[in-house]
Amino acid sequence: MSQSSASPPPPSPGPPDQFEAAQRAAEAVRRLTTSRPQVGIILGSGLGRLAERIEGAEPVSYSDIAGFPRSAVEGHANRLILGHLSGLEVAAMQGRVHFYEGFSASDTAFPVRVLHQLGVRTLIVSNAAGGLDPGFVAGDLMLITDHIFLPGMAGNSPLRGPNDERLGPRFPNMTDAYDGRLREVAQACAAKLDIPLRSGVYAMVAGPSYETPAECRFLRTIGANAVGMSTCAEVVVARHLNMRVLGISLITNVILGQPVDHVEVLGVADSAGGRFCQLVESVVEELSRQQ
Repeated sequence: MSQSSASPPPPSPGPPDQFEAAQRAAEAVRRLTTSRPQVGIILGSGLGRLAERIEGAEPVSYSDIAGFPRSAVEGHANRLILGHLSGLEVAAMQGRVHFYEGFSASDTAFPVRVLHQLGVRTLIVSNAAGGLDPGFVAGDLMLITDHIFLPGMAGNSPLRGPNDERLGPRFPNMTDAYDGRLREVAQACAAKLDIPLRSGVYAMVAGPSYETPAECRFLRTIGANAVGMSTCAEVVVARHLNMRVLGISLITNVILGQPVDHVEVLGVADSAGGRFCQLVESVVEELSRQQ
């Protein structure tokens, strides 16, 4: 009996229609608020205090937005706050979901697609990160100049699967993922406020375990200045949508082989949050002037 040649398996189904899902989620937000944001802000662990400075705030629970993922991690309030900040309409995310919670990379970046549908074209991403540079100290702010997306490089890209040209090109260019002109604005604002602002490369790992000393040495060797468990998938999707991105890490601890815990991370984020808020407000004010 001759062995018949097996036919190739059918392609795996792609992710749900992200374009239509983002439209439905944006419509849910529009039914609950009158705001039409121009700038989106993703607030990392412990940095949600900025939302308290938004004037005429219209909070929307993630549970009221169709398809919007919700986090169970402490320090993430799961609310979208819309209103005015420093002269511009903004939408600030108090909390994000993470790959380590069991969400896909596409799920973690889905809120960026919703923000784009709402009219956002400039995205400010923030995170709490461990410092890998021995010159850093806890409480430093680091302007992200570039990133190393380790889960994405290992096959967990939010763009994996069939591409929808309504969202962006099949192969988006990531050469200038973090907009150079926005970085110049942030540096000028920091200088005006006398806020020290470091610069460096952010590396994303999958988590949720913190890095071993050997992993920290590896990350430093490949050029990372800080490490965290978020942000990169959001930035990839933002660039796929041709949004401008500014990234800021709050260095909550310097990882040189010492133990780390989440309570410590949140504590440092809370104490340094005032400077972060000042800087972001100043950046948004400058963007308002430029319009």
